[in-house]
Amino acid sequence: MAIDLVINKVTIVGKKINKITSWLFSLGLGLFPVVAFGTPSQAAEKIYFIYSPLIESLDVDSLKNFAETGNVPLDLKFYLDIVGAETEERQLLQTALTRKVEIDPVLLARSLKTDEGERLLESFGQVVNIRGGRNGKYALRGAIIKSAFEEDGLTLLNVLDNLGVDVQVDLEKAFGFAKNVSTILTGTERFIDEVEQLAKQEAKFAAVADYGQRPDLRKMGIFEVEMETWQLTDQTRDRQFYAQIYRPQKPLGEKVPVILISHGLASAPERHRNLAQHLASYGFVVVAPQHPGSDLAYLEEFTAGYHRQVSDLQEFVNRPLDISFTLDELERRNGAEFGGRLDLENVGIYGHSYGGYTALAVAGAFPTPNFEQLNEDCAAEWGIFNNALLLQCRALQLSPEDYNFRDQRIQAVIAANPVNASIFGEAALSQIDIPIAVVAGSYDPATPFIFEQVRSFPWIRSEQKYLILEEGQAHVDISRLDLGITSLLDRIPRLNLPSPQLLNDYSEAIALAFFQVYTAEDDQYRAYLDPAYGQYLSQNEEFKTFMITQDSLPELEAAIAEFKQENQIDIN
Repeated sequence: MAIDLVINKVTIVGKKINKITSWLFSLGLGLFPVVAFGTPSQAAEKIYFIYSPLIESLDVDSLKNFAETGNVPLDLKFYLDIVGAETEERQLLQTALTRKVEIDPVLLARSLKTDEGERLLESFGQVVNIRGGRNGKYALRGAIIKSAFEEDGLTLLNVLDNLGVDVQVDLEKAFGFAKNVSTILTGTERFIDEVEQLAKQEAKFAAVADYGQRPDLRKMGIFEVEMETWQLTDQTRDRQFYAQIYRPQKPLGEKVPVILISHGLASAPERHRNLAQHLASYGFVVVAPQHPGSDLAYLEEFTAGYHRQVSDLQEFVNRPLDISFTLDELERRNGAEFGGRLDLENVGIYGHSYGGYTALAVAGAFPTPNFEQLNEDCAAEWGIFNNALLLQCRALQLSPEDYNFRDQRIQAVIAANPVNASIFGEAALSQIDIPIAVVAGSYDPATPFIFEQVRSFPWIRSEQKYLILEEGQAHVDISRLDLGITSLLDRIPRLNLPSPQLLNDYSEAIALAFFQVYTAEDDQYRAYLDPAYGQYLSQNEEFKTFMITQDSLPELEAAIAEFKQENQIDIN
């Protein structure tokens, strides 16, 4: 309610909303209804706005009248005039008040009892208070859940009807909230533009490569692919999981490169079937293990009420150990099942989201949580806008042991939309000295570009590193988890999304080139690891992909420092 008013104020007094801004504003509108649980018995009558020592109020009935008729009562007109709301902005507010959020109310209620839900709830409750200044999280939670269960569903007006008490909005905190929203939106757009310009600059000085005359890496390779499933048991951890193995039908006698794929939160090995088949068709053996404490099956059990959290806390430890155990199993079976042909001394790994954390952990990032940095980030005002941080903050519950997950068999890593910046920090990520590619999406609400890729990419000190930005990519796996993001995407006006096939083409082609060079050790593919190849793939496409390398690091670091100084924001 109040959060929406603040966000609309930013819209009104700020700038025209482009595609990215529209997406992130709608994300903010969608997150607000996900922060409540309880049983209110009466409707609130007024919303009080506090900017000490001033107190002003707005009748809830005025908002209802405006939503239903479009007429603007005098007390509402007072606020709309203050912010200079024009006709379009008033229509946006009217729509926001009555727009229904499609969501499973049972799943919503259970989600709000998780650590992540409680953290969101606490943050919003600091802005929306009970009269007198008490954190409003419980009143909000009750109104939201009751609305979600009702026939009319979850709308802002229904939430107002179900609030058991009048609430007050701390405008000083709300304006700080709005300022952070604006800064993050501006920063996201700025660094998307920065990466685009740096990629074009690097491409200018690249050696001429006629990609039209070279093999098209978007197409499948020459080998037929077979898939089988292994059931694995790690008795030392009492842990059972399966792994999908994709085998190319290659002639005997050749050394076979190996790639592992680590899936994201609430995902599964099957979600990466296309990438696995693509790599295997070029001669790689690809192995995708399940992570049973943070996969799709665990989410389904959570939805059914068997777990309190959406993932097991020990997954921070178990996931990288799953990778090493899978490699141990490959070594054990190499002779009998692969004729000893698997190259298990130079393995590549691809990890998506939570799998990105997993890949970075086994690649050399010192994985003991950086508790000092993590505590600071989890308490920061901007933290609520980084969904990936909600997961990372759970690591504060781990015992402060010296975890060392580095597996020397891993010698190349692609971290796609990785959860990484706060849990590792600069000291840990600087330990990675093997070739690495970091993939980001410009529409990613789960691991936002500005927090989880731009911020951390300079910390990685490998001399062979790449940052790949895919325009319009929205972190598709987490969208199945985060309570309405998929429906929000459908509701955002004028938001156009790229086809999944286009994004698959980008990801598969660049991943193939990367692993051919650094895992299969085939230097013929090095020309594809040039920003000019991103331009080639993107030609005539509305949504493009951009690649920068270590060569652009000084300019990127300078842009980050300038942005932080201009906005007085510290996201280190």
